[in-house]
Amino acid sequence: MEAVTSSRPYHIVVFGASGFTGKFVVEEVARYAAESPRDNRLTWAVAGRSVQRLKGMLKQAADRLAMPELSTDIDIIAADVSSKESLANMCQQAIVILNCVGPYRFYGEPVVAACVENGAHYIDICGEPQFLERMQLEYHTKASATGVYVIGSCGFDSIPADLGILYTQSHFKGTLTAVESFLTISSGPEGTCGHDATWRSAVHGFADSGALRQLRRKFDHKPLPVVGTKVRPRGFVFFSREIMQYAIPFMGSDPSVVKRTQRFLYQEKSRSPIQYYAYVGVGGLCSVAKLFCGGLLFGIMVRFSLGRKLLTMFPRFFSFGLFSKAGPTIKQIEDTCFNMTFFGEGYAEAADPSQGPPNAKICTEVMGAEPGYVATVIAMVQAAVTLLKEKHCLPMRGGVYTPGSAFYNTSLIDRLHNRGFKFSVRTYQEATKA
Repeated sequence: MEAVTSSRPYHIVVFGASGFTGKFVVEEVARYAAESPRDNRLTWAVAGRSVQRLKGMLKQAADRLAMPELSTDIDIIAADVSSKESLANMCQQAIVILNCVGPYRFYGEPVVAACVENGAHYIDICGEPQFLERMQLEYHTKASATGVYVIGSCGFDSIPADLGILYTQSHFKGTLTAVESFLTISSGPEGTCGHDATWRSAVHGFADSGALRQLRRKFDHKPLPVVGTKVRPRGFVFFSREIMQYAIPFMGSDPSVVKRTQRFLYQEKSRSPIQYYAYVGVGGLCSVAKLFCGGLLFGIMVRFSLGRKLLTMFPRFFSFGLFSKAGPTIKQIEDTCFNMTFFGEGYAEAADPSQGPPNAKICTEVMGAEPGYVATVIAMVQAAVTLLKEKHCLPMRGGVYTPGSAFYNTSLIDRLHNRGFKFSVRTYQEATKA
């Protein structure tokens, strides 16, 4: 563990700790800290707007985890995104800030700015491409100058996808050129549900999609080279024989994050870039019909301010129960898990990617617990621990990074494996020579 100096009393501060996701992050940090050796103990605190709410949250966590010391021994820092001074005070006390305050498009930038200005590393669980890419555009140079690492999307969006690609590439015997991923989520008899904050992020993200296209033009990136056979995206809805159900393109941040990682590895490490397309299983024809009707209504309503207001006021109704202001129950969380399967193709070690079609295939998978609030918080906390313990393995300077570009040379996959994730190779096949 990195030494905590007198001016930085905490390894980690959880900001937004009394929020819905923040409560789960606090419990995971508490579990990890309790397991660490006494002579190398993780020190941490919680932060947020309301000291009283934070006290109540710590009491609940203490009761839930049977750790009474949480309600008395964990320090509380008052901090608000509307107060630059309070954010500076928080950042000056921590080595790493775990930011759980979203939607990030509205509340994330002041925290990033405070971290960069006050020398604290920053980690979030954002799944909003516009925020993530804008932070890279506006803060990468500043963060590099101060040696601060700003690492977004360290939750379910998008560690399984980003590190899953790197895992697949590391087990491919040759040149991996393309990967398709298929996400499936299994739930118990009560189904599954997401929290209102995620729904609001989606509503405003789709409404402002034009701004994302304009933002990307400012990077002035040249297209990454296509190695081997070019892979085309599949249709909007199609039957996938890989997962034996209908699937659609994954609308989250995974494609954006993976592409940023591939660009970094190509430009900085001269690695061959991988084409990537992400899909999610939606079930049978009945689910497809419901998705089509809901998607059509959603697409129309996000265009207008009144429509967006109604969508955010009644998330359960307009999402057919997939999101609610209360979020999932503990039973729903306990009964839910995810599987992300990667189907890759490329060229065996002796093959030339410029000569003929791919001659080798690989299938890997990443499995884990409920993605929104269990897998996400495990990934976030282990990303922070990896930054603390293996900072020397990260890119040599600070800056704004994706999980893959920050942690490609670390043991993060092994750490996740030890906390309940499962990375595995299902099949590997090379074409037989004629």
